[in-house]
Amino acid sequence: MPASIPIVDSHIHLFAASHLPSLAWYGPDGPLGSQHSVDEYSHATSSVSNDTTTSKDVYLRGFIFLETDRLSSVSTEGSESFPGWKHALDEVAYLARIARGEPFQGEGHSSSDKDLCLGIVAWAPVPGGLEALSAYMALVKERTKSPEVWRKVRGVRYLFQDKPAGTMTAPDTVQGLRWLGQQGLTFDLGVDARQRGLDQLREAVTMMEQVYSGAKEDESVTIVINHLCKPNLRLPPDTIATHSDFLEWKDLITQMAQISDRTYMKLSGAFSELPSLSATTDLDLPGLVDYLQPWTDVIFNSFGTERIMFGSDWPVCNIGGGGNDVSWNRWQRVVEGILDRRGLTEEQKRGIWGQVALKAYGADI
Repeated sequence: MPASIPIVDSHIHLFAASHLPSLAWYGPDGPLGSQHSVDEYSHATSSVSNDTTTSKDVYLRGFIFLETDRLSSVSTEGSESFPGWKHALDEVAYLARIARGEPFQGEGHSSSDKDLCLGIVAWAPVPGGLEALSAYMALVKERTKSPEVWRKVRGVRYLFQDKPAGTMTAPDTVQGLRWLGQQGLTFDLGVDARQRGLDQLREAVTMMEQVYSGAKEDESVTIVINHLCKPNLRLPPDTIATHSDFLEWKDLITQMAQISDRTYMKLSGAFSELPSLSATTDLDLPGLVDYLQPWTDVIFNSFGTERIMFGSDWPVCNIGGGGNDVSWNRWQRVVEGILDRRGLTEEQKRGIWGQVALKAYGADI
């Protein structure tokens, strides 16, 4: 019997109830307006074991945490109630407690959960210039409180999807991304083709061209692209292959993959772009794999199996995927269907379920 494949979930978010007011998108009546910490994640992923001796095909080895879009600003300036970096640094301290196994009461994790945290991708003021970025990362290192946890800080993210045009290609941003590469840190790229338009992808391509142009290979930043760039996954099935949105998205994704072999893609985020499922809806797995295939074919044809990684986008996947009881398991099954449809080998599947993420982020298990 083939050895079980460890899953490294390359994209999850965590936040304690006490931190909710610091989230930029928080509203008490919103679908994510409650605590989502390791306890809730463990419930969501209970369909797969975290026991390395399991006889199941796959087991959950751990996750990469992604920053949760805290109230923040690129500069340190702010009022007493809204200091520019405070909330993002508090988030780092919270993840450090998870990674050290030292929870505060009510945070939703225990000492036994620390080994699940394989990597941390923190918020950082990337467009703020080298002085701001280097100063901020020094504070991140202080907040981790131990060399072991600091080593788990594998990269940063600064969401561009809601920022003004030109932010990605500003000189300070390009210099900041090059600096991250020199420090051995990755950058997670978040853009939104469906809601913000394909202009964001065009700008992202230009940014990548500038970042990688003339950069030394051993100092080039690794860019991990989130959620297929959030394409328009609500097109009528019979129009996808010829629709202008799809065709330009395909062209731009292909360019992203070709600019550098240090660019990676997360197979994640689809439930946020597809029509919503309810908890009681029977999942039409073959139909969903069929519908997604034009997009996933582009991803595989562009990046190859060696640069694609599984991510759940938990708990955001709960909104469109039917809730915390079913959504993570549903997406895992959809990805299984996609990989089977591609006819991948066991070794290729092992890469997408975890090994690619470990390589891209420089994380260990």
